[in-house]
Order: sequence, then structure tokens, then C-alpha cells
Amino acid sequence: MTAQLDEEKTLSDKASARLTQAIITGELVQGQKLSEADLATRFGISRGPLREAIRQLEGLGLVTRVPHAGARVVTLNDDTMRNLYQVREALEGFACRMAAQHMTDDEIKKLRTLLNEHEMQIDASAGQAYYQSEGDLDFHFQIALGSRNQMLIDLLAGELYQLLRMCRYRTSNLANRTRLALQQHHQILDAIANRDADLAEMLMRRHISGAWKSISQMMETS
Repeated sequence: MTAQLDEEKTLSDKASARLTQAIITGELVQGQKLSEADLATRFGISRGPLREAIRQLEGLGLVTRVPHAGARVVTLNDDTMRNLYQVREALEGFACRMAAQHMTDDEIKKLRTLLNEHEMQIDASAGQAYYQSEGDLDFHFQIALGSRNQMLIDLLAGELYQLLRMCRYRTSNLANRTRLALQQHHQILDAIANRDADLAEMLMRRHISGAWKSISQMMETS
């Protein structure tokens, strides 16, 4: 029985990861109704793990359940996006301040290596995309961990993480931001490495406010 439960949990976790990726990239569009039958066929997932995965995505804020209408992909309207970016600017700015005080030299070195890998990714796309995989391959995720503040980590790398990734994906394919974003990441990391907490916070806040400006302009013209 325990082995069966473990297998079901593994299948639901895999289903959750697959659906999360589909929502973040827009493969499953905002507001789309989630039909268990259609999703099971489309992604080759059995109904039990799929149902559990949808419940997991509700907890991450990626799915909403409407009474008598079932589960739908969350819709990020203008007000929601604005609120998320205001919160993100404040929290990630403070995370940078904390990271400048607490990240080890070895962690900073590894983060520099990660940014060099990101540069190769941008070059491979001819400067057209800068999309970061989640977790250990995500600059912003690593900064949150480096803050050593568990409440910040719970918010930025947990409760709000996938919603923030959904927002960030909107600018990942803007050619005018790919190399600029990477350059700003390097500048932020330089400030952290120099233990300049004020500068690190200011640069991160500027980085995020610039991303919001790009997104808001894109929404105005769409």
C-alpha cells in the first residue's frame, strides 16, 4: 500500500510539473477551463494523478476553481499584475539586501557561473529569449535563498514563486530586454559580492520596475 501511494504521489508531482510548465509558457492559456478528460489525453496522464496535480496548482495560485464551472487557469489581469510587481519589487529588493550580508563567497561564485550559462543561452537564441528554468537554475530563486530569511524564502521561492514565473515569462521573449536583463543581473551580483546592501537592493528594485514598465507597455498595445 505504501509503495502504491508513493507511486501515485510521484505521478501527481510529475503531472503538476508538466501542467505548471504549460501554464507558465501559455500552452494552457489564461482563463482556460481545465477538462480532466482532455488533459489526460493531451498529456498522457491518468485521471487520479491529474486530479491531485490540479489541486496542487490551486495551492500555487495557478488554477482557480469556479463554483459550478470547474477549474480554470488563473487570469492575471492588469491590477493583479501591477500588485504582483509592486510586491515583487519590495520583497526581492529586500532579499538582495539580505543576500549581500549573508551569501557566502562560494555561493556568489556559483551564481556567477550560472549567469555565464544564461549568457550562452541568450547567445544560442540570437538574443531573442532569456527564459530561466525554475529552482537552482533561476537567478531570482537563488537570491531568495541567499537572503537566509525564511519568510522571504517561503514567499519568493514558495507561495508566490510560480505566479511570479508566470509574470516573468511575459518579458523572457522581448528582444529589447534579454541582454539588458542579464547585464542587470551581473550588476546586482557585483553589488552583492562587494557586500553593498544598499546598492544591491536599489539595483534589484530598478530591474523589476523596468520589467514592469515593459510589460505594462506591452499590455497597452495588445
